[in-house]
Formats: sequence, structure tokens, C-alpha cells
Amino acid sequence: MEIRIFEKLPVYAVDIRNEVFVKEQGFYDEFDSEDKGAIHLVGFVGDRSVATSRIVYRIGIGYFITRIAVRKAYRGNGYGAMIVAAAEEIIKKLGGNEVLIHSQEQAAGFYERIGYSRTGETDSEQGCPHCMMKKAL
Repeated sequence: MEIRIFEKLPVYAVDIRNEVFVKEQGFYDEFDSEDKGAIHLVGFVGDRSVATSRIVYRIGIGYFITRIAVRKAYRGNGYGAMIVAAAEEIIKKLGGNEVLIHSQEQAAGFYERIGYSRTGETDSEQGCPHCMMKKAL
């Protein structure tokens, strides 16, 4: 998978996030003000965009990898782990030594397999259970 980096929200990421979060999972408030200042990553297989994530820095908290998504037809090929690893490398280059992910509860096992640990209570985002996860870089 080839990963491209964008300073503005690209249409490729919009398409993946609409497909995964809005159509598949039923989230209604997918796009937010953090899109504007984020670093966006999109993974391509050939000319098809298949995975996305974004890096957000929250003052006083740190670096987050958010909006991690892989198109359904491409899951199970390691693309989620690849897009997260690429974001982690960027965060390291920016001077970050840890990263946070506000994970959907159903995806927490995936993040644990790639080195993340739960760091708090389960909460709800748009009616979906989420948990905070952290990884030292």
C-alpha cells in the first residue's frame, strides 16, 4: 500500500470516511473543525484509496491518531496497521513520544494487537462505546 500525506482534507479521505463511518456505521457528525488543522494520510492500492487516518495535536494533551478507517472490501490485509504505523512515524518526526487513540470499543482488540493499551473508562461518542488508548513511541 502506498501512503500519501495531505495538509488539507482530501476527497479520498472524505470518500472513505463517508463509506465507513456514515453509511456503514451510522455516524452523523463525521467531519469537524479538527479536519482543518490535521495531517491526513490516505493509503492506496493501485489507484484505489483504501485506508485513511489523520493526526491531530491537542494542546495540553498530545498527539492523537483519529478517523482511522479501511474500506470493508480491503480489511484483513494489514492496511489498518500500516496507516497507523505511518501516522506514528510522522508523530515521532514531529517530536511526539506517545500517541492517543479514542477507539471504538469493537476495535480496541485491533489496537491492543499493535501495541496500544487502554487508559481509562469507556465513554460514548454518538451512541457508540469508545475507550481511550495510548502507546509510547
